[in-house]
Amino acid sequence: MLFSEELWKVSRKMRTLFDARVRAEGLTLPRARTLMLLGKKDCMTQTELADALEIERPTLVPLLDGLEKQDLIKRLPVDGDRRAKHVALTPAGREQAAHVNRLVREFRNDVLSNVDEDDLNVAIRVLEAMTRNIEAAS
Repeated sequence: MLFSEELWKVSRKMRTLFDARVRAEGLTLPRARTLMLLGKKDCMTQTELADALEIERPTLVPLLDGLEKQDLIKRLPVDGDRRAKHVALTPAGREQAAHVNRLVREFRNDVLSNVDEDDLNVAIRVLEAMTRNIEAAS
């Protein structure tokens, strides 16, 4: 029970702190997460992106609209599927994604400072085991 409570508390605090940092840079957490994901791949379909962000497709559309208005992404047709769209970063979007990745590295360094590497590896194994258990129960 204590582990779950601490996990939830740390998760909320991390999200709040990272959100504050990206807001100071003129972004929102969902936009920053979207840019991070797109920065890792050349292109994703809207469905892949919604799944990766763990949001519904109708929630994704206004998020993409805003990024498109800022000229950070472009939507491209998918060959053979008129309804599907690929989402890709523009050159300005690639720059912004690189900036977000720098923020993420700084954030991780701050959050994980003074955490022993062996302890971190144990925590990662525990979280991976919990993820497998959750997926098996779903």
